[in-house]
Amino acid sequence: MGSIEATGGWGAENKEREKRYGREWPAGGWTHRLLLAGAQRGPGTLRGPRDSLSPFYPFHSSEKLAVRLGFGLCQEEQAFLKKRKQVVAKALTRILQLENELQEDEVPVIGVMAIGGGARAMTSLYGHLSALKKLDLLDCVTYISGTSGSTWALASLYQDPEWSQQDLKKFISHAREHMTKSKLGAFSLGNMKGYYQELQRRAEEGRPPSFVDLWALVLEFLLYGKQGQNPLPLSPAVVQPAQYPFPSPLTRLPLRPCTEWVEFSPYEIGFLKYGAFIPSELFGSEFFMGRLMKRLPESRICFLEGGCCHAEFRTRQEGISLQAQGASLSFSVSLATEKEPLGSRGTSWIEMSWLQPRAALHKALQGLLTGRPLHHRCHNFLRGLHLHQDYCGQRNFCTWSGLDSVPSQLTPLEPQLCLVDAAYFINTSCPLLLRAGRRPDLILSFNNSLNSPFEVWRFTVEGRASSFPRVELSQEDRQQPKECHVFSDPDCPEAPTVLHFPLVNLSFREHSAPGVKRSPEELAAGQIDLKGFLSPYSLFNMTYSEDDFDRLVCLNAYNVENNHSEILSALRSALKHRKQGKQCQP
Repeated sequence: MGSIEATGGWGAENKEREKRYGREWPAGGWTHRLLLAGAQRGPGTLRGPRDSLSPFYPFHSSEKLAVRLGFGLCQEEQAFLKKRKQVVAKALTRILQLENELQEDEVPVIGVMAIGGGARAMTSLYGHLSALKKLDLLDCVTYISGTSGSTWALASLYQDPEWSQQDLKKFISHAREHMTKSKLGAFSLGNMKGYYQELQRRAEEGRPPSFVDLWALVLEFLLYGKQGQNPLPLSPAVVQPAQYPFPSPLTRLPLRPCTEWVEFSPYEIGFLKYGAFIPSELFGSEFFMGRLMKRLPESRICFLEGGCCHAEFRTRQEGISLQAQGASLSFSVSLATEKEPLGSRGTSWIEMSWLQPRAALHKALQGLLTGRPLHHRCHNFLRGLHLHQDYCGQRNFCTWSGLDSVPSQLTPLEPQLCLVDAAYFINTSCPLLLRAGRRPDLILSFNNSLNSPFEVWRFTVEGRASSFPRVELSQEDRQQPKECHVFSDPDCPEAPTVLHFPLVNLSFREHSAPGVKRSPEELAAGQIDLKGFLSPYSLFNMTYSEDDFDRLVCLNAYNVENNHSEILSALRSALKHRKQGKQCQP
């Protein structure tokens, strides 16, 4: 069929291939690391890369690939950035009282990073964003990234194209209503019937059923009080005016102990590592060798919320299997004695599956009972693509762990992807903000962890030490974090300044607002339990009392407002950082 080779020149090999196959090879090599594997043996046949007699040659076709291969930002996002910089420039000029207008290349990129934590993360982010709105700082933000529960708040906000221009009380009130209500209605007979019909419809479309799809439908009812939300609200039309920050939830793809990141944005979904992206509306459709084979209807946002922001390869089931017999279920135990090594699969390896729509609910339950309850399965849009043999040495290739030394276990060989919450591995969305082309000058980091407020930065620094400031903490800071920590590195021009806001209750105990002391009657409202398993904000608690919800929103809003001066100082530093970067450019 053809190949799209990795970055790097072919040298003398180009002439040899041209002489042998009678085709023109580009002198500079191909620009992407992924290749379309297989070669034409005869009419309608394919041979895999393990067949040494099968040559690889450039693909010549007028048909455009549905998978975009490249590391840069897509054209739509570049256009968004150009428009958004105009909004940010006006906001900074107003807030910092600048004398001169900012030129486009002088406007700093400011990102908000919200990490996961279930309902606690969702509720906290409402407080953070409401404070930024109150301080007139929201228009300064270019990107908002999140994982896990933080994305629940983003998904709700971005359903309204005008949300950033409104008071957020309406959205907070809506979340409060559903967080404080009884959750028993989610499991009523009528709702369970609706879940079954929805799973059946998705199975008939050709989507791999999984238990997390059932959880997604339950979560949709818990968060919104109804079923049938619109398709992904993070659509291109939503962000086209650039009047509010670019939303970018995060997913990651682990294989056993190793992981790979996947990014979701209004325009594209793809692997940052491989430089391969598809339009967001095509996610879940079937692809092969970079081409769209079967387009499926666009999923609703709930199916990403249910298992979004983390991904894992599908592996073969072992141990216990579940079988359906009529209307009853029976269990059988099987011990796998022989397994095909993953590395032995060639490009022409094809997995066949028989999809029974009426068994969709059964298969969803099967996933729960066989050890994969948190994995949302979908078709792998990199199916049929292979990596060039020297991909590890290519420029811009981001390695993570030992996985990179075993090409046969990388993503393109898998028929399906399984999305899992990123918070289970590394609870940060920094990879999105640090991507080439975005490179923020300032990151506002909102932490929602009850026990490890700085653990996220240990992973980030280890993985991206060359483009991230040093995180140096005293023993006192580790034992008792402050409301706001400032991390910067003057010796690293590429590193952004980071303002890190841990989830702590310090001066809020005695102040209802910055500089406003609580009366004796108000002191009880400042007492918030953020420690221990019995905290009302534990990860697995999905129902808050009205007081608990209000206190968490107010606490996070207060911590941002109480550090207004730190944020303004960081904005001035970001402006200076951007101008210095402009002067250093050739």
